Amino acid sequence: MKKIIVPLDFSEHSEFALKAAAKLAKKFKAEILALHMLEMADVMLTSSEGFIDEKTIFFYRLAEQRFEDFLKKDYLKDIKVTPIIKHFKVFSEVNEIVRNHDADIIIMGSHGTSGVMDLFVGSNTERVVRHADVPVLVIKNDMKHLNFKSAIFASDFSEETIRPYLNAVKMMQKLDCKLHMVHVNLPNNSFKTSTEIEKMVVNFLTKADRNLDKMSDVYYVCDYTVEEGILNFSDKIGADLILIPTHGRKGLASFFEGSIGEDIANHADVPVMTFKI
Repeated sequence: MKKIIVPLDFSEHSEFALKAAAKLAKKFKAEILALHMLEMADVMLTSSEGFIDEKTIFFYRLAEQRFEDFLKKDYLKDIKVTPIIKHFKVFSEVNEIVRNHDADIIIMGSHGTSGVMDLFVGSNTERVVRHADVPVLVIKNDMKHLNFKSAIFASDFSEETIRPYLNAVKMMQKLDCKLHMVHVNLPNNSFKTSTEIEKMVVNFLTKADRNLDKMSDVYYVCDYTVEEGILNFSDKIGADLILIPTHGRKGLASFFEGSIGEDIANHADVPVMTFKI
């Protein structure tokens, strides 16, 4: 973990993410890439052509100055911070930043659209999660300590989630964090017997080249919804982090139908990290 991207919109929640990134940067001696997306409002794009460039430069300089002031934080002392201001939409182009800088992770606040005269448009967590090729850590609160000891990885044991699971294993090893896998058994047509689930787990771990003794770290819980099952299990074991596989632009994996992944990120009291399938 050498380079951490932090999308910033000057909001309180984006600073929560910046503080969390600072803690990880100090631990891993990593660089923070502070990213701000400057998007002109529609009224700017409809101005007479002669004034567009002049106004764009004005607001770009204004963004630079505000960005510079925002990054003057004591907790960033002795950390290499590289400010990046881009004109394009960070949602669709975030992977260009990842590739150009060989970034390892994105850390961002869960909400916040704020700024000067509505010209500084806040990062949209859901869109960044869906476009990012690297893990995205969603921070909701001002975390005094970023010491992950126990994490859960929600899984349906499908083959397509093997790669995100292995990536999650590597990430948790870096963080020295105990990883538990959890499957939510739903009623009605989705219900599976313990024997059926055990066969799925054996197949999953075998294809993932993981020892079957890891089955002791796999849990099955019964609940009415996937979201409730994950959040209830997280509370039960006192997890510090929830890990979720995502389908990128196609949305969340079939295991997380609809907006369940976003609901988990919104309702969880702990940080949520996503891994792209």
